[in-house]
Amino acid sequence: MSSLSPAVVAAIDDLELAARLVVEGLRTGGHRSPFRGHGAEFTQHRVYRAGDDLKHLDWKLFGRSDRLFTRQFRETTNVAVMIVLDTSASMWYPEQGLSKFRYACILAAALAHLVSDQGNAVGLMTMSQGKMAYWPARGGKQHLRSLIARIDRLTPGDAWNPAQVIARGAELLQRRGMVLVISDFYDSEDETRRAMRHVVRRGHDVAMLQLMSPDEQALAFTGQVEFEDLESGQRRLIDANSIRAPYNRDIEEFLARCRNGAVRDGVDYALMNTDTPPERALRDFLLRRNMNGAASRGIAGIGR
Repeated sequence: MSSLSPAVVAAIDDLELAARLVVEGLRTGGHRSPFRGHGAEFTQHRVYRAGDDLKHLDWKLFGRSDRLFTRQFRETTNVAVMIVLDTSASMWYPEQGLSKFRYACILAAALAHLVSDQGNAVGLMTMSQGKMAYWPARGGKQHLRSLIARIDRLTPGDAWNPAQVIARGAELLQRRGMVLVISDFYDSEDETRRAMRHVVRRGHDVAMLQLMSPDEQALAFTGQVEFEDLESGQRRLIDANSIRAPYNRDIEEFLARCRNGAVRDGVDYALMNTDTPPERALRDFLLRRNMNGAASRGIAGIGR
């Protein structure tokens, strides 16, 4: 199954359907998510002893060795995941086509599906109408539908205090879990990094999904262009040709600071471009987490 293009996914008005299509694409490809659900995880074999449960005998190993071995398992627990979603005005960009915010909502809804379908708890922390908005981490299909509906009703442009939202979201997790932050990370760069570092030190697993549009990552405009600051509303007429080189250099330095800071602080980092199919962006993120040893930190893959 080929990945649905960002434009096709974004054109689907039903956010739950769009998220489900992304998740089904991941499953069709046999990809794994980094969220371990309730159940048991195989750890090792040992020689069979009288009284062992026969259902745990490894008959394939018996066929190869002509000896009986019992498979041993370790009980796993549910994971509580808090999704932190950026609702700042800069997420509106671009106004035409697929905005960073719509892309972020699709990612958030798809991740909520992955978490919930494994039997784990998922919640949301953001800002709405200038106030922090919180939906607790819970499980179940009804909660998932309600959560996605709430994501779909959010609009960017409100006041946004990322450090405060991230810190509060982590505090409201009732046990050690995972905090997924989806943002362009333009706001309060140093404070945001400190907040995520503090959450890591509290024992939570933190992932930083940074969204950029192609036009932001490499200035594509030419000639005289009027730019508007989506945060302040200020407008300036600028010669795009004269600022291209310093702009591109500044963006590269900004992204490098985000990436290097995350690695230094023990935060998983992924840069996601809005012209990348959401399924592919999530697949790359999940595969990278598995290769980096996510399972050893208490989160492993879900089945197909």
